[in-house]
Amino acid sequence: MATTVQSRRITNSTDVIAAFGIVGIVVMMVIPIPAGWLDFLITLNITGSVLILMLAVFTKDPLEFSVLPSLLLTMTLFRLALNLATTKLILLEAYAGEVIQQFGEFVIQNNPVVGFIVFCILVVVQFIVITKGAERVSEVAARFTLDAMPGKQMSIDADLNAGIITEQEARLRRRKIQQEADFYGAMDGASKFVKGDAIAAIIILFINIIGGFIIGMVTGEMSLTEALHTYTLLTIGDGLVTQIPALLISTATGLVVTRAASDNNLGQDLAKQLFRVPKALYITGTVLVALALLGLPKLPLIFMAVLAVLLGYYLQKSTAVKVEEETAATVQSEVEEAKKPENVMNMLTVDYMELEIGYALIPLVDAGQGGDLLDRIVLIRRQIAGELGFIVPVIRVRDNMNLQPNQYVIKIKGAEVAAGELLADHYLSISSGLDDDSIPGIPTKEPAFGLDAKWIHASNREQAELAGCTVVDAPTVLATHLTEVIKTHAPEIISRQDVKKLIDHAKEQAPAVVEELIPDLLSLGQVHKVLCNLLRERVSIKDMVTILECLADYAPLTKDIDRLTEHVRQGLARQIIQPLLDSEKKLPVLTVEPRIEQLILDNLRPSDYGNYVNLDPQVMQKLIKQIALQVEKIVLKGYQPVLLCAPLVRINLKRMTQRQMPHLVVLSYNELVQGIEVQALGMVVLDDES
Repeated sequence: MATTVQSRRITNSTDVIAAFGIVGIVVMMVIPIPAGWLDFLITLNITGSVLILMLAVFTKDPLEFSVLPSLLLTMTLFRLALNLATTKLILLEAYAGEVIQQFGEFVIQNNPVVGFIVFCILVVVQFIVITKGAERVSEVAARFTLDAMPGKQMSIDADLNAGIITEQEARLRRRKIQQEADFYGAMDGASKFVKGDAIAAIIILFINIIGGFIIGMVTGEMSLTEALHTYTLLTIGDGLVTQIPALLISTATGLVVTRAASDNNLGQDLAKQLFRVPKALYITGTVLVALALLGLPKLPLIFMAVLAVLLGYYLQKSTAVKVEEETAATVQSEVEEAKKPENVMNMLTVDYMELEIGYALIPLVDAGQGGDLLDRIVLIRRQIAGELGFIVPVIRVRDNMNLQPNQYVIKIKGAEVAAGELLADHYLSISSGLDDDSIPGIPTKEPAFGLDAKWIHASNREQAELAGCTVVDAPTVLATHLTEVIKTHAPEIISRQDVKKLIDHAKEQAPAVVEELIPDLLSLGQVHKVLCNLLRERVSIKDMVTILECLADYAPLTKDIDRLTEHVRQGLARQIIQPLLDSEKKLPVLTVEPRIEQLILDNLRPSDYGNYVNLDPQVMQKLIKQIALQVEKIVLKGYQPVLLCAPLVRINLKRMTQRQMPHLVVLSYNELVQGIEVQALGMVVLDDES
């Protein structure tokens, strides 16, 4: 327990330690450092460099080492401080500690010329090869990361709208994108530090050699040869002591910025990807043997060839064994999973919406083949949310081999509600009303609205457009049909859980009305039924606050769902009527003879499922026929069919005509808002015989 508390205190104090460390580095540039302390600090520099390199090797994602740009600056500053400290000792005492002395004697074998050449090679490798490459990679990565940010943000929004990820996951992914841009931008600048460090090392080298030579000669204690040998040896040793750690850190920088995000570290990825193809190793061995036969040194080539062939053979065998084991494990896992009782529960789950397609329509879904249907579905869900005011559940798209190749089926809660056929490589030409037999094609019906159409080849598209036909591609046909199905079956799609989410969202804006209404006045189920009535006539429920306020006003007076629906419609009257107005802001309507309204009222009968009209079948048939006749007349004149009647009759008249005329809008007098001019185009009447 005490150890845990102590480690926590140390962790909380790391900011103070880092601050003192950076200040200490700056102080090192000013005050003299004893040779013993300098040995310790040089060893610390080498240790830190090796640690950074090892962390870079074992890093899976560059963001795991996001502190690297700041660490790069700190280590560069530390090396420059060490260079200043060693320069002072070299010039003043001709001695800079055991570490530098040992590097000068052991690494370069007391040969200043060799040491100078090795030092120059190290600087060239670091400056021209590694640092230059890391800098370029950082620059390009930063640029591409910034350019890709809008696309990545759109992808996150699409996944969020499709329900694939949660809001929390979307927030984390957005934050990661921002961190990537910041990291590569910082690395682009931090690479300049390493470049400057390499240049500074070359300058310091010449300063130490020339300065030491002058000091050794001026003091008169050394001969020309002795001064040149001593100071050159110490300077080269100092240069190697600082440049080798610099090379390690430059290598670490290059490794991090060139690493793509992976689930494995560098060593695991190298092993998996370099030795994944045994044939490549066999060919490599063959090439090495051929080189040996051509006269190159046989022993190393034959040795490496045998090693490559043996490694390829081992990998081939191990891969075969691994495949067998994985197959056996998969079979065993499937058997075990099938035995589990929870799998039976999974089979009971029913998707709210499904789209099943034949195998010939798979290219419409496959993004690799240019299919964009999944993106269109995301847009459809957004469109429905904007128009009708509720979130469509995730639509599962799957292929079904039992369907015809070009067939698709739309299901709601596992039951088929619509179907159609598409020719993926053709266009649908929807007739403009004038038959044009000169356009070759396959006659069909447009699936969403049942219009006469033809499937035509792409080469005939321009001809069809010139003839006044509407020409659309196969994905658009399917998307339109899917949209129409969702609008038509919205009452079946929206669930009580969806209603709960909508009410919770409205509660953030108007908590008082929600607390007043639910559960004291109405239950969640009753509100759900009212919303279903609205959606059945394609009335948007987007203004949930107004809907709940209307229900709170009239729920104390009645619990009848139909009456509550009518009161809500009156509250939404302006929203309902607005799309029905013509270009002159007039509302063209058909009226209903008062005798018909009274007839319907006299034959209303209550039931457990609401009121219904108990009319004689022949009378009802004649009434529907008269309505259809008047609707056809105004449609031919170019008007949208709207029927105006008394409030108590409206919902029952709509239900009577729903099956034969689903797109007929039925309004009540109470829904006529102030300032709207009504234009009567005709009246629905019954013959006296009726």
